[in-house]
Amino acid sequence: MSRLGWEDVRSALDARPAARVSAEVGRRAAVSLVLRDGPSGIELLFIRRADHPEDPWSGQMAFPGGRAEPGDTDLRATAVRETEEEIGIDLAREADYLGALDEVRAMARLRPVDLAITPFVFRLRREVVLSPNDEVRSVHWIPLDELAREERRSVLDYPHQGSTLQFPCLRVEDVVIWGLTYRMFVGLQERFPAGDEGPGLPPPR
Repeated sequence: MSRLGWEDVRSALDARPAARVSAEVGRRAAVSLVLRDGPSGIELLFIRRADHPEDPWSGQMAFPGGRAEPGDTDLRATAVRETEEEIGIDLAREADYLGALDEVRAMARLRPVDLAITPFVFRLRREVVLSPNDEVRSVHWIPLDELAREERRSVLDYPHQGSTLQFPCLRVEDVVIWGLTYRMFVGLQERFPAGDEGPGLPPPR
């Protein structure tokens, strides 16, 4: 990905419509993949969710977003609203919309959830000041080329019912990206032609 420019990103997202989850789901949500120009090329924003006993994704790396509400005009509006609530960025004013990725069926604690999530991709026009709310423990900007490096590929040991399951993940210093967020990032990476995005990632589970 490090060799890609903004026109490449836009073209990749425009190449085909985002696919929707085929199964019936009762609820939908949206997240924002926020990109910016950084010192080492294009960077992607991640949040670490605050610890909360009732949150199935408590403490995990994520993209800002949340469930659709009746006042949202569409799922893109959901992503914009939730991003402003969680980290203080008004994407409608501060960013260009680049496109949507394939919808993802949510999983929590290894079980399917009656929820489908649509990722929307944005490019910040300028530097912004982040204001995380109490749902966000920390915010991380990570270069796309760093995420594509072979040495960032790893596995996560997940204890489950007396055994240990392994899931593909990316490790960048103290950041571990796995699960739903990993699947969404793979959805972005798969949009680019082979050879442009660096080494391939192991398949998501």
